[in-house]
Amino acid sequence: MNILDKIVLRKREEVELSKTQVSIRELEAAAHFNRTPYSFKTFLLDETRSGIIAEFKRKSPSKGIINNTSTVEEVTTAYAAAGASALSVLTDTDFFGGHRDDIIKARAVNTIPILRKDFVIDEYQLFEAKAMGADIVLLIAAILTPAEIVNLTARAKSLGLNVLLEVHNQAELQRSVCEGLDAIGVNNRNLGDFTVNIQTSFDLVDQIPSDFMKISESAISDTDTIKGLKAVGYHGFLIGENFMKTTDPGQAMQRFVSELISV
Repeated sequence: MNILDKIVLRKREEVELSKTQVSIRELEAAAHFNRTPYSFKTFLLDETRSGIIAEFKRKSPSKGIINNTSTVEEVTTAYAAAGASALSVLTDTDFFGGHRDDIIKARAVNTIPILRKDFVIDEYQLFEAKAMGADIVLLIAAILTPAEIVNLTARAKSLGLNVLLEVHNQAELQRSVCEGLDAIGVNNRNLGDFTVNIQTSFDLVDQIPSDFMKISESAISDTDTIKGLKAVGYHGFLIGENFMKTTDPGQAMQRFVSELISV
C-alpha cells in the first residue's frame, strides 16, 4: 500500500465520522454557505495578478514538518498582497497538518478565491467546502473513477463551486475530462512515492483541451520554470513548499513575484 492508498483509506474513515457529527442541513446553515464563490477563471486571467496559486501547508508525508510556526491568516494575506491569483489551503489533518478551520480563517481575511486542498471522495466534502467559504474544490483523478468525477463535478457546480481536476499522466487525463470542469491541473508529483518531475507538465500541456484553464502543480521553485510553462500555454501555477519552507512565506512570495515580473 503506497502513501496515496493510506491517505484515501483514512479519508473514508474521516468522512463517515464527520457525517455523524455534522449533518448536511447544518452545513447548509453555515454563515458562508450562501455566499457566491469567486470565479477562479476571472482571477487566474487577471493580468494584474501573478497566476500563482499560493499554498498554505504545514507538513507533508514526504518532507514531514515544513512550517508549523506561521499562521494561516498572516501567510494567506501576505500571499494575496504579493499578487496571488488564488490561495490553496490544506484541510487534511493526519498527513498534512491542516484543519477545516484553516479555510474559515483564511476566508475571513481574504477576498480572492480559496481552493480547498484535500482528497475529495464524497459529495459530503463539497458541502463542507462550501460551508467553510471555499471557492474551488480539487478532484484527484488518481483516486476517483470517471463516473465519480462526473457526479462530483455536477454536484460541485450545483453548489456554485469551481472545480479543478488534477491528473498525473496521460491515461488519467484521457479518462477523466468531463463537462463542467473549470481547470485541469497537472501534478508533477507522483502521489505514489511523492517524487517530482516538472517535465510531466510539458508532456501533457498539448493534450489538455483548450476549453479549460491549465494549471501546473508542484516542483516549481524558480521563475524561469514559470516563464517556460507560460510559454507553452499554462495559466496557473500552484506553489507551496517553496514559500512555506522559509521563515516568512509571504515575503518569499513577494521576492519571487518581483523576479517574475522583472524584465
